[in-house]
Amino acid sequence: MTRLPALALAAALAAAPLCAPAQEADVEDGFNLIEEGAKLLLKGLADEVKPMMEDLAIEMEPKLRKFAEEMAPMLEKFSELVDSFDKYHPPERLPNGDILLRRKTPAELAAPEEGDETEL
Repeated sequence: MTRLPALALAAALAAAPLCAPAQEADVEDGFNLIEEGAKLLLKGLADEVKPMMEDLAIEMEPKLRKFAEEMAPMLEKFSELVDSFDKYHPPERLPNGDILLRRKTPAELAAPEEGDETEL
């Protein structure tokens, strides 16, 4: 009776190398199925969102057109005043709501900024 478990163990160990390639193929098939499932999920989400986005575009188009018409002259005037944004510090908002755009000094313009160092 003690030989039966030993024989079963020996047979299982002998068959193990034969099963290994099948397991690798199963894993690859599993990844392919997961990839296919993810593609189907994203396609389904896109199909669901598309009508809402089209409705939003139809609703927003007149508002965006009006905004662009009103802002274009102001932005053109602003770009004439500010020749290059590199010459200015980032804008600051004061407690009273005013926004300041400070020009950099000549020394600040000459000195490289922290992230602008070049490697040699």
